[in-house]
Amino acid sequence: MGQESFIYSFVARGTMVLAEYTEFTGNFPAIATQCLQKLPSTNGKFTYNCDHHTFNFLVQDGYAYCVVAKESVGKQISIAFLERVRADFKKRYGGGKADTAIAKSLNKEFGPVMKEHMQYIIEHADEIEKLIKVKAQVSEVKSIMLDNIDKVCPDRWNCTWRVFGFAFSR
Repeated sequence: MGQESFIYSFVARGTMVLAEYTEFTGNFPAIATQCLQKLPSTNGKFTYNCDHHTFNFLVQDGYAYCVVAKESVGKQISIAFLERVRADFKKRYGGGKADTAIAKSLNKEFGPVMKEHMQYIIEHADEIEKLIKVKAQVSEVKSIMLDNIDKVCPDRWNCTWRVFGFAFSR
């Protein structure tokens, strides 16, 4: 993955961009802002494709985190970037500063932070992809185990007590 893999990133409260970062010129900020206007307000992950780029969004608790990436960058890598940005943003501004910030007022502070996260993800893409695969496998095993528990013991409460050696029944 090259330096140009991630093109643009921002953090917004509602539809107001609080911080953004890019080293490129183009119409992607305008397109990303249009996508932001159309996002549902519910928490979730959303991706739009346009002109060989993906516009990836992570919406959580009234804030939207966005990264524009080349199509060759996997969606999971883009989401990993957004999750890093979200965690860092919440750690720095979770105390209320972001709740009252005006448009683009956090560029100077948080723009360079987004740049650092972009560089980190690009430099560690292989490791991140491996970690994503392991998490998916763990999730699959967990799902299978829960299904098996449901088949063996449909009443989980009663089963849980039996597993721990208690002779308690509802």
